[in-house]
Amino acid sequence: MSSKHIETQAIRTQMERSQFLEHSNPLYLTSSYVFEDAEDMRASFADEKQRNIYSRYSNPNTSEFVEKICLMEGAERGYAFASGMSAVFSTFAAILNAGDHIVSCRSIFGSTQTLLNNILPKWNISNNYFKVDELDKIENLIQPNTKVIYAESPTNPAVDILDLQRLGDIAKKHNLIFIIDNCFATPYLQQPIKFGADLVIHSATKLIDGQGRVLGGITVGSSELIQKIYLFSRNTGPSLSPFNAWILSKSLETLPVRVDRHCENALKIATFLESHHNVNFVKYPFLKSHPQYELAKKQMKLGGNVVAFEIKGGIEAGRKFLNTIQLLSLSANLGDTRSIVTHPASTTHAKIPEDVRLQTGITGGLIRVSVGLEHPEDIIKDLKQALEN
Repeated sequence: MSSKHIETQAIRTQMERSQFLEHSNPLYLTSSYVFEDAEDMRASFADEKQRNIYSRYSNPNTSEFVEKICLMEGAERGYAFASGMSAVFSTFAAILNAGDHIVSCRSIFGSTQTLLNNILPKWNISNNYFKVDELDKIENLIQPNTKVIYAESPTNPAVDILDLQRLGDIAKKHNLIFIIDNCFATPYLQQPIKFGADLVIHSATKLIDGQGRVLGGITVGSSELIQKIYLFSRNTGPSLSPFNAWILSKSLETLPVRVDRHCENALKIATFLESHHNVNFVKYPFLKSHPQYELAKKQMKLGGNVVAFEIKGGIEAGRKFLNTIQLLSLSANLGDTRSIVTHPASTTHAKIPEDVRLQTGITGGLIRVSVGLEHPEDIIKDLKQALEN
């Protein structure tokens, strides 16, 4: 049965049933696969047959997970990775050559910044950054050797929104590869390919898993680009394990209902924080006070589960706030059933120079809340006591 509805795709996209006619898909814990005879083995390794050879290349569980994300994102093909960062690195490594150049939004995950600033330059791959409100300057940054435009939307951790259609149009005009990290939105809330993205990356560790259990990543997009990523990855080994793929595929079955509740809770928490006297500002895409509120409503189904706010008192107030939290978890993860608070300036982005942090909206008092599935009144009660104590 085919369906255009994400909820149905996430549940009814399944691998072929075995002779046991199982209703819930089995776990294929195998490193390799057998061949019928010498000719079958030769043809398989010569890519004349589409079949499983070795689980570093493909596995029924990873294939099912990839197929679901491709359907949900509107992508032709994909490849699954051991983590979100292995997806980011492998995507860049597969499509870039020495001497290439990247134009990236400055507001990106700390580890991605480290990759762009410290690791890729070892292979003579350079970059220039634009700010979230400087899309009009992007074309001035494009060089003859520019190959990629890269961004996140919503951004981590300041929850800014970028105009995906505008980025897609710029990339198309200059024949560039447009890559979007869609982790904060998930395929349920946003499909960047509709706006011109060539590749979409997820850290499946976050909302796709949704319960803080396993690591995983995925890149989906055009068949041509994914073929390059596949060939690079089957030889370098960052593949997703069958067990984690099985977990993530099952998690997708509940993604829409989970994310609906995450977003409902997050909007209530953002509204509360906006009214508190110890808060300078709140950033949540579906708050009318968000600078890109209308754009968020255009691109996203709902606002996501991450709320950013600035507590009065700077970096020390941020640390004290974390020390006073009782119910919510102190963790670097997000997208869990459990609500999590993070102080980016002293943790996830502490190694980034302060002037660069400020350019991306990471002030000393910025707090990131990954709103979970607890009752919203209990989340608000804990945030309130921490803000007032």
